[in-house]
Amino acid sequence: MLQEESQKRDIQNCPLTYAMNVIGGKWRLPIIWALWKNDTLRYNELKRRIDGITNMMLSQVLKEMEIAGLIVRKQYLEIPPRVEYSLTQEGKDLVPALEALARWGKHMQNR
Repeated sequence: MLQEESQKRDIQNCPLTYAMNVIGGKWRLPIIWALWKNDTLRYNELKRRIDGITNMMLSQVLKEMEIAGLIVRKQYLEIPPRVEYSLTQEGKDLVPALEALARWGKHMQNR
């Protein structure tokens, strides 16, 4: 039993496991990519760029990504209200690693 708890702790403390939990999920990578390509997007613009995502799911994932420090939400006090999303520096720093992972994936597909 102690060995199992130790292994669980090791996995939870693993930087790679942490990173995969932050970027994992169906919608996070498409959101990161859309914000990377467009710098800043309003909510509806972002929704249009991510085929198949619902309003509820987009709102939930954006909140989670904001808490994780990947994106920043900027709300303007205007009428009608305007909210813009963009990548934080940490989110931008992630893109080269994702591009490398994509190259690896393409290589593996072509094997």
